[in-house]
Amino acid sequence: MATYCLTVARLQLALGQGARRFHVAAALNAKAKVAMSRFEPNSYVNYDKLRSNIDIVRKRLNRPLTLSEKIVYGHLDDPAGQEIVRGRTYLRLRPDRVAMQDATAQMAMLQFISSGLPKVAVPSTIHCDHLIEAQTGGAQDLQRAKEVNHEVYNFLASAGAKYGVGFWKPGSGIIHQIILENYAYPGVMLIGTDSHTPNGGGLGCICIGVGGADAVDVMAGIPWELKCPNVIGVKLTGTLSGWTSPKDVILKVAGILTVKGGTGAIVEYHGPGVDSISCTGMATICNMGAEIGATTSVFPYNHRMRTYLEKTGRGEIAAVANENQDLLVPDSGCHYDQIVEINLSELKPHINGPFTPDLAHPVSDIGSVAEKNGWPLDVKVGLIGSCTNSSYEDMGRAASLAKQALDKGLKCKAQFTVTPGSEQIRATIERDGYAKVLRDVGGVVLANACGPCIGQWDRRDVKKGEKNTIVTSFNRNFTARNDANPATHAFVTSPEIVTALAIAGTLKFNPETDFLTAPNGEKFKLVPPTGDELPARDFDPGQDTYQHPPGDGTSLKVDVNPQSNRLQLLEPFDKWSGKDLEDLQVLIKVKGKCTTDHISAAGPWLKFRGHLDNISNNLLIGAVNIENDAVNKIRNHLTGDFGGVPDVARHYKKHNVSWVVVGDENYGEGSSREHAALEPRHLGGRAIIVKSFARIHETNLKKQGLLPLTFANPADYDKIRPDDKISILGLKSFAPGKSLKAVIKHSDGSSETIELNHTFNETQIEWFQAGSALNRMKELQK
Repeated sequence: MATYCLTVARLQLALGQGARRFHVAAALNAKAKVAMSRFEPNSYVNYDKLRSNIDIVRKRLNRPLTLSEKIVYGHLDDPAGQEIVRGRTYLRLRPDRVAMQDATAQMAMLQFISSGLPKVAVPSTIHCDHLIEAQTGGAQDLQRAKEVNHEVYNFLASAGAKYGVGFWKPGSGIIHQIILENYAYPGVMLIGTDSHTPNGGGLGCICIGVGGADAVDVMAGIPWELKCPNVIGVKLTGTLSGWTSPKDVILKVAGILTVKGGTGAIVEYHGPGVDSISCTGMATICNMGAEIGATTSVFPYNHRMRTYLEKTGRGEIAAVANENQDLLVPDSGCHYDQIVEINLSELKPHINGPFTPDLAHPVSDIGSVAEKNGWPLDVKVGLIGSCTNSSYEDMGRAASLAKQALDKGLKCKAQFTVTPGSEQIRATIERDGYAKVLRDVGGVVLANACGPCIGQWDRRDVKKGEKNTIVTSFNRNFTARNDANPATHAFVTSPEIVTALAIAGTLKFNPETDFLTAPNGEKFKLVPPTGDELPARDFDPGQDTYQHPPGDGTSLKVDVNPQSNRLQLLEPFDKWSGKDLEDLQVLIKVKGKCTTDHISAAGPWLKFRGHLDNISNNLLIGAVNIENDAVNKIRNHLTGDFGGVPDVARHYKKHNVSWVVVGDENYGEGSSREHAALEPRHLGGRAIIVKSFARIHETNLKKQGLLPLTFANPADYDKIRPDDKISILGLKSFAPGKSLKAVIKHSDGSSETIELNHTFNETQIEWFQAGSALNRMKELQK
């Protein structure tokens, strides 16, 4: 079987390095020549190796394999000896590459620097997309970001150059769109320091969101651990048409599985309906799979992916993928742990929210549901774009609706913003006229960045605390997520529905049945949206914004100013004392949903992502204290006074009082941000005890030397009082599968003992004992 490289450029560089390397024509187009600087000569997947590993595992398991099993098991470090039991064993894997966005890359690179290693062991990239605040428009916002974040961008660029990491400059676009356009390919395993890394599943990849410490493992050449995932099959039949879009598939799935229904599983789409979805549409579905807690999501290789590869300058890859298609689709008769069936021909447009992405409603019902619940009906702002929905097809379908309104003399009643996913998308929609149409209808085209989706939005049309409604084509709509206003009712839907509702200005508008009124009094209905899947004239790559690392960066320096308030070199965490953890003070007993946005807020705090001490001032400031139903107001049990969560935590640390957080279900849902684990560790936390964890956050806590523990009996959550002290016993004999004991000591002198479960394996216990995974890595280098 053939071995293939990731792009035309990579294919050239790999010529002569092995049998049956693909021959590349001498004549390259201009875009391919520009792209040659972007890629690494060793950035390819060896289908021979993938096939060999799959064959070994297939013989051992003696059963058909799902697609996700093929790709995951095909990347095993030891396919012959690795124990493989879905949902139970930990797999040791060798991912092909790493991608980091600028907010998380700061801490990942700081940790890599602390490791003492000279260069990354696998192809890796940094993408500057999170630190650009939406304010007035693309060019102005980008320029302001370059000025405000100059120190951080310089750090990331210089660290990338020194340690062999590619650097995509601000303005390049959103990490997940850049990956899809350049690095994703069928059969690859990629890890990224962002929860929406699964976007790459739209090109038949296993792309998994992780914390920065996981990325450091892979960049260091250490096998990466992942609990062997279950596999949820989503069988698609029928055909998408009319107002229904790929986004509606995942909105429907989220309503079925809820925000934690995919935890510990890969969601694998299959069935005849798959072929009616574009490659970028499949990416949209995989992207938002993060909202159901899934490890990742994936689609089987098909002609829609082949076409996308060809249009993005990777036709040679598509040709070799065709030769190896049997590796890139599920085996007949493979077993899924759960199956969800969706008939695309019957699927209706959906809108989910507010305040949670799994509260699903058909668009036809949302007006009446909103009236019943007292949600504001007027749409203040419609926002399209983001890593979830910013493809050429998305923009074209939105523009087709905008053009209909303009032809009748209408503009948007709501404010309207447009976020291109990449410089390539921006340049192409400008060239093809989509951007002008979207501006003419009232839109503002923002920078190629995350912007309002992650809270980077200088919103000024409503005051904080003022109830209002926004509709977005984003992926996440937790309280205060987009604009820091807890009274904003955010709804997630497709770009087409966002555009229609922005034109109409109300949630009560159903574009499938309702009429709009033109200025001349004419009543008219919007015709269902249309848009080309891919540009007829190929993509315009726009400006080249990529910096390739030099061949040898050992002589380069990465300076961090000790006086900086943006960057701070890391100090190792303390090792485990060898004793049980006695009398941990309950810092806060959290009531209800507690996402990583609650634990470590984004928005204005993004500027401190490279400075652990400064960003720790946002620790749990969004969590609800069960004692008083207040946010960021807890009792300091040393003084008796109430204060902010980080202030009390710092006071405890100063007085050598270790503490514990108690939480509810799916604790740590949402973003991959490891700051939500670093901050409690930095401020003196020792354990987090909850009913259940979100996958990424649980791993992040383990990596930093904390104890993520769950109640063996979830009802024991009710036994803990906000002023309790908790002792965690059994750590001297800490072992996989062996529960721990907790003694709860109440202020009235009484106590009770409960059982706590954990998911630590032997390696992870070594992280805890060493004080962190990074500490353990250093121990092994001695």
